[in-house]
Amino acid sequence: MIDSQIRPSDVTDARLLAAFYTVARENFVPRGARAIAYADVPVEVVPGRFLLEPRCFAKLLQMAQICAEDRVLDVGCATGYSSAVLARLAGRVVALEQDADLLRIASDALSLTANITLVQGGLIEGAKMEGPFDVIIVEGGIEQTPDTLLSQLAEGGRLVAVMQEGAQGRATLFKKDNGGIGHRAVFDASAPLLAGFKKAMGFVF
Repeated sequence: MIDSQIRPSDVTDARLLAAFYTVARENFVPRGARAIAYADVPVEVVPGRFLLEPRCFAKLLQMAQICAEDRVLDVGCATGYSSAVLARLAGRVVALEQDADLLRIASDALSLTANITLVQGGLIEGAKMEGPFDVIIVEGGIEQTPDTLLSQLAEGGRLVAVMQEGAQGRATLFKKDNGGIGHRAVFDASAPLLAGFKKAMGFVF
């Protein structure tokens, strides 16, 4: 996975590569999906919920430029794989999940990782009481600007997400500077939509 998917995609951060080496992805997917745990596709962990494909996830993390002292919000941590990787890069990880069954799986998988706090709640609402955050990672596609999450960024904070428009998507970096939020698209990507982040339908006349 690292040598065939991540390195060839210009992911060169040594700390990031080391984190991927030390977390066994197959331990965070259902037994029946372990054969494709390292494939370059999103892996479904429960109906409608996926782990991001390794290439996309790695490039998002590199884009976020996570420092060892950063406080990170992992939105949609699912089984906990993403949070396990993040815990090796950041000082503190708040793993947010709304699905109770997934939260139990993540809790078991991450029980020995001291710098992770698991929180249950709506993904689009974030974890205001645990913030502000230096970095927010959204583990899935979104169709609308995540204003509530952006309001939980610290000054200089970064949010990374895949902004989807139909089948097309762009990995986008949001950054808070001087109280304002700027953003830019960085690379083409596609990710399964997360619940709560679908754009509201407009009126049709």
